[in-house]
Amino acid sequence: MHISRNALQSFQFLLIMTVVTNFISEALGSQSEHTTTKKDQQNLYTKFRLYTDEGNCQIFVNQLETLDKCSFNASLPLVMIVHGWSVDGILESWIWKMAAALKSQHNQMNVIIADWLTLAHQHYPIAVQNTRTTGQEIAQFLEWLEETVQFSRSNAHLIGYSLGAHVSGFAGSFINGTKKIGRITGLDPAGPLFEGMSPTDRLSPDDANFVDAIHTFTKQHMGLSVGIKQPVAHFDFYPNGGTFQPGCHIMHVYNHIAQYGIAGITQTVKCAHERSVHLFIDSLLHKDKQSTAYWCTDINAFNKGLCLSCKKNRCNTLGYNIRQERLPKSRRLFLKTRAHMPFKVYHYQFKIHIINEIQGKPMAPAFTMSLAGTKKDANNLHIPLVESITGNKTYSFLITLDTDIGDLIMIKFKWEGAPVWANIWDTFQTIIPWTKVKSSDYFGCSSFPCLFQKTEQKTCNDSHCFNPLRNFNRAV
Repeated sequence: MHISRNALQSFQFLLIMTVVTNFISEALGSQSEHTTTKKDQQNLYTKFRLYTDEGNCQIFVNQLETLDKCSFNASLPLVMIVHGWSVDGILESWIWKMAAALKSQHNQMNVIIADWLTLAHQHYPIAVQNTRTTGQEIAQFLEWLEETVQFSRSNAHLIGYSLGAHVSGFAGSFINGTKKIGRITGLDPAGPLFEGMSPTDRLSPDDANFVDAIHTFTKQHMGLSVGIKQPVAHFDFYPNGGTFQPGCHIMHVYNHIAQYGIAGITQTVKCAHERSVHLFIDSLLHKDKQSTAYWCTDINAFNKGLCLSCKKNRCNTLGYNIRQERLPKSRRLFLKTRAHMPFKVYHYQFKIHIINEIQGKPMAPAFTMSLAGTKKDANNLHIPLVESITGNKTYSFLITLDTDIGDLIMIKFKWEGAPVWANIWDTFQTIIPWTKVKSSDYFGCSSFPCLFQKTEQKTCNDSHCFNPLRNFNRAV
């Protein structure tokens, strides 16, 4: 039996969304029974667990001795990890991985896990309503730290995943006073019941001095997506376009089972959604391989390599080490990543201009490219042109490499498959006059006057080429 790729993608999405859609009709409009006030701060639903090398230590609001017992240091920054909706009522393993990564790279900080499982382990729409309650409790916790040990909220960084991203936003909007929380990071903020809502009803740039978000699973089915698609921050990152992530297709379920055992099935289902978490952890663990993203109108323009510029702060670093800059309007940034850590790739833009008119119908692109760099070479790269080729037109495209090949020395193009045009050889001979070949086998490009051939590869040398780097843009 043959199952199409689209059908498999739909099946993967439906595994995630079935529970959501089953309960929306029964729970919309109902009110959560959980409320909290200033009077019952000692009985908050949220547990605040300070992460230490020995485990975790719970801090209780209005119990000052627990700060001393847990060795909370008010002079150090605070990073609070806020999980999302819980299906099984257990804190997920990524939470401890992120806490450990934060402490290993930045030991001089307090790392707290905001455990709101009591409110998150509910039917999804109920958990959505409970995000406000949890946000209020986190705000009360930060206010209590300010009142008792003079901890400044500007030194607090909330990292919220899925529903936890909106919890963090509500914490920022509920906190009293004119001063804001320092930073909020939203890791694939939840989409259902938040997409299209007003800024006061979801994470927004107004919730902290600086807000960043990473969107990794915004592929829509039945009008819903797991992660929110709209911008919700000062900088919104869309790795690989934000709709889906490499290595997360249902076809990779066997790889996940090999790595996680039977739990690999669950890992496959939530792979793209949770990729936001691992991209952030990656930014902590691989300081020498920070992923750079670029401001662009959409993924189509980015895939043409049109946005690889860092001038006027048009690029930024994804993850913990982001350049924090408040902007009057949300800025959408794009990048490509690998399927596993370290996720960083090197972005290269190329432009090809076809010189002459093409006889007959436009031809489907079938190019490969090999690059020779000062550090290493990259061979047989597929050129991702997405449109048919016609004459007298410039084509721009993006290629990504896992390793840095350094400065470009030589480019080799290879035309594969279909017949090439006979009528442009006269033009091409003026570019490389020393070449003696049959006119039906070749065609050329003006931006980099190299040689294309069906069966072998040739390159031009410095004495016969125009500037080979004129239409080559390297970005890291």
